[in-house]
Amino acid sequence: MIEPNQRGPEAVMSWYDFLCPYCYVGQHRTAILIRHGLQVVELPFQIHPEIPPGGIPAPPRGGPRYDLLEREAAAAGLPLRWPLRLPDTRRALSAAEWSRRHQPHVFPQLHRDLLAAHFVLGEDLEDPEVTDRYAKRAGADLSALHAALDGGSAGEAVARAEALGREHGVESTPAWLVGRRLITGLRPAAEFEWLAESAKRGASR
Repeated sequence: MIEPNQRGPEAVMSWYDFLCPYCYVGQHRTAILIRHGLQVVELPFQIHPEIPPGGIPAPPRGGPRYDLLEREAAAAGLPLRWPLRLPDTRRALSAAEWSRRHQPHVFPQLHRDLLAAHFVLGEDLEDPEVTDRYAKRAGADLSALHAALDGGSAGEAVARAEALGREHGVESTPAWLVGRRLITGLRPAAEFEWLAESAKRGASR
């Protein structure tokens, strides 16, 4: 497992939130970086901590911004069904960050599954049964995970990841720190191909 303070020249830090549609499509951009041999450290960053327990109704989805997201999701081969509610994602982010730190083999599938739970299946990411089901399917030790969630250490890890993001100028998601350059928002796939090649050339110097 790569930690942010152990980044090599070919490592990228990336911040995400499970309710962010740009992050849902952004997993395709992260896959481009990985395909080019870069190591990506994916870190949680809750973009709407003001959402109360129980969530809030999702706003209407319409207009150029949402049309773009739907086109980009289709181009990336990602089904997209707009959820009806926006959840408080703190617990889901905490579970994912715990898995990344303590059972890294679990994290990639859990991360993908929780994004799909929200943007494809319309499941409630606040429901512990939903998080537990996907964590178990990915191979997580649920007893250890629950202890970390109940004891607060998993949530503290999220707070540290967010603080690190803010140190690097992160204010929204998705965000990628490639070398010393912070990339935010959903950029074209071709730009990520160029970024990956540029980062590799810089690392080889």
